Amino acid sequence: MPHPQPASRPLTMDRRSLLKALGLLGAAVTVPGLTGCARESAEDTAASSEASGTVRFGVNANAAVPTDGYDAVFAAFSEQSEVEIEPNKLLYTEQINNYLSQAPDDVLIWFAGYRMRFFAAEGLVSDLSGIWDDIGDNATEAVKAACTADDGKQYLVPFYNYPWVVFYRPSLFEEHGYEPPTDLDEFTALAEQMLTEGLTPMAFADQEGWEAMGTFDIINMRLNGYDFHISLLDGKESWTDDRVRDALAAWADLLPYHQEGALGRSWQEAAQSLRQKTSGMYLMGSFISAEFQGEDADDLDFFPFPALNDEHGQDAIDAPIDGFMMVREPDNRAASEELLRFLATGEAQELYLTTDPNSVGTAQDINTSTYTPLQQRYSDVIANTPNIAQYLDRDTRPDFAAPAVLPAFQDFLRDPERIDDILESLQSQADAIFVD
Repeated sequence: MPHPQPASRPLTMDRRSLLKALGLLGAAVTVPGLTGCARESAEDTAASSEASGTVRFGVNANAAVPTDGYDAVFAAFSEQSEVEIEPNKLLYTEQINNYLSQAPDDVLIWFAGYRMRFFAAEGLVSDLSGIWDDIGDNATEAVKAACTADDGKQYLVPFYNYPWVVFYRPSLFEEHGYEPPTDLDEFTALAEQMLTEGLTPMAFADQEGWEAMGTFDIINMRLNGYDFHISLLDGKESWTDDRVRDALAAWADLLPYHQEGALGRSWQEAAQSLRQKTSGMYLMGSFISAEFQGEDADDLDFFPFPALNDEHGQDAIDAPIDGFMMVREPDNRAASEELLRFLATGEAQELYLTTDPNSVGTAQDINTSTYTPLQQRYSDVIANTPNIAQYLDRDTRPDFAAPAVLPAFQDFLRDPERIDDILESLQSQADAIFVD
């Protein structure tokens, strides 16, 4: 389910395919059904559960690492019940319309944000507001908002997420006397100092096209605010608006501080320049930590992207949420609902995260003492940021993100002087795609 984790995750899935979800369970395992709220333990609730039978569980068959995590989750759940999970491993992400319209599974892995809202509006997935009545106190308002559709109801149970922040090597900063910047002036001064000392201020890559979307996201949210950003990606604002032009102009002003030749560089190669201390900073998802092993793993830290506008400060962040939807007419609704309640608990998420140290659970009752120091910091920055975006290619239509925005940003990186032409082209395509 990355955004790498990779899409957003390299340990569990390579974020290179932000469009791909977590996946690959092993053989069918036994799963219990629980009743009660997310804060109740499996032992307390199993006795009163009426759920039984089998839950068919849809997973994208594109990543093996999450298998152990999910097996552990379901094994723990199965101790309390006699519901079985039957995993269905297939690449349904790019054919999900057909998948949901035909004979889908009961529960499936999916993404928060626009990707969820679209299928909710189409009536292809179940309203989970009743479940949220039980689990709502175990999630932040920002997480709940990301799981809420245009009708005000919730259609996704969250499981984990991971932040996009600016990574750096503390030893490098200590050696040169650098301090993490909090605003544009501090950032520019730091970048200029790095240049004079022979460092590239910002590692940067866009070989696959999704990577630069995160830079646009954060600049647009910092300048114009979270609400405008989400409305733009939802087709409700114009790409030719002066505010979008200002965001690209601000990006163009910062490009001289970024590695050149981004279109020919993978995000892993950019990460290596940070590891080798030839670059000073790198805006990327937390899955980058998989590139830092051994002693390097203890020499990695981050800070939120600096404020560009006092009105919005640092009040938004990309932290894509992966979770679970239930199809419109599940064969086993009772057992599916109990499974979803369990997946919303800290107990379930702790078990999964033992295989994925680059992400953090969304449950408020998760035992964070099991986290690595970086996970603790990821959790803190997400919890203390009021607005959680899902990343551009999750916050807009896939038939707009890949065919329109991706090449437009690559054109911008080739020639930042073409802002007006690029934005006019994007709006023309948006007009054709976002139709009622």
